[in-house]
Amino acid sequence: MKDPRISGMLSIVRVDLTNDLSYCKVYISAVQGLATAQEAVKGLTSGAGYIRREINRRLQMRRSPEFQFIADNSIEHSADITRRLEQLNIPKE
Repeated sequence: MKDPRISGMLSIVRVDLTNDLSYCKVYISAVQGLATAQEAVKGLTSGAGYIRREINRRLQMRRSPEFQFIADNSIEHSADITRRLEQLNIPKE
């Protein structure tokens, strides 16, 4: 997608799909933080129709799910924990 709001290092953290395959929640996280993920969610939400059409075309499904994108800060949280653990391992001179 060519939306400028979708930039940087994005990751799909989790996907929840209903049993009838009609709704799909996609959790997006960014290394740059929650604000970047929230901007990406805005871009992905505006392009949800395109994403749905492409999923339907490529997977040849009878009905493709309706996507809901949700910003998540799990990558930022994991990076913060890693930074703190590294600080604990620094030998004092």
